[in-house]
Amino acid sequence: MILPDQKDAIHKAWLYRVLINFCDSPLLSSSLYFKGGTCAAMRGLLDRFSVDLDFDYVAEDDRLSDVRLEMERIFDELGMEIKDRSKMVPQYFLRYKNNRENERNSLKIDVTLPPPRSNRYEPVRLVDIDRILYCQTADTMFSNKMVALVERHEKNGSIAGRDLYDLHHFFITGQDYNRDVILERRNIERVGDYLRLLLEFITNHFTERIISQDLNMLLPYKKFRSIRKTLINETIFLLRDEIKRIS
Repeated sequence: MILPDQKDAIHKAWLYRVLINFCDSPLLSSSLYFKGGTCAAMRGLLDRFSVDLDFDYVAEDDRLSDVRLEMERIFDELGMEIKDRSKMVPQYFLRYKNNRENERNSLKIDVTLPPPRSNRYEPVRLVDIDRILYCQTADTMFSNKMVALVERHEKNGSIAGRDLYDLHHFFITGQDYNRDVILERRNIERVGDYLRLLLEFITNHFTERIISQDLNMLLPYKKFRSIRKTLINETIFLLRDEIKRIS
């Protein structure tokens, strides 16, 4: 995973420390399947930095309390402080030691429970940490990113420029998407209906300011400057082409 700013080296190290411990835990590695931006970046499917760890919970419900205890044991062993946690799902906001001013010192871990039944997974060797972990397939990541872009706004009113960047990158690199995930998560019968909704949402809600605020710390500066003014229009063109193709 790229490191646009050397100030984030400590955060990247903590991401990897937590992930290595999860991989080395038989309970967690069989219960939590890796996904999200950090997963995609570590697999070489995205060319940006990512700051959170996201997982799908795939074990039986009766193992959930044990999974929580194991996660918290690892946090304690690593010397991380739990700033906040969800009572509903294994979601944690953690603080780690960083004495440097104006640098990150917190890490979010989010677990989806239950994940879409249409999600697909595969074992992947994560070269950066020399571990094998089950991860969402690339087409599953692409589809979930398509849906997350709109659902983030529907649930809490927020818009993330990184969602649009990831969508654009998956399109531009020729990735396919898992249509069943979109149909299941949106409870619809035709993918084209959602793509048209997605196109309208991007057209009406995204601005260059939103792109700049979210992406300037996740991309190398040269890459950020080259994409920020064209990202919205290019994604719109790509979506229009895909709607025509599947129609």
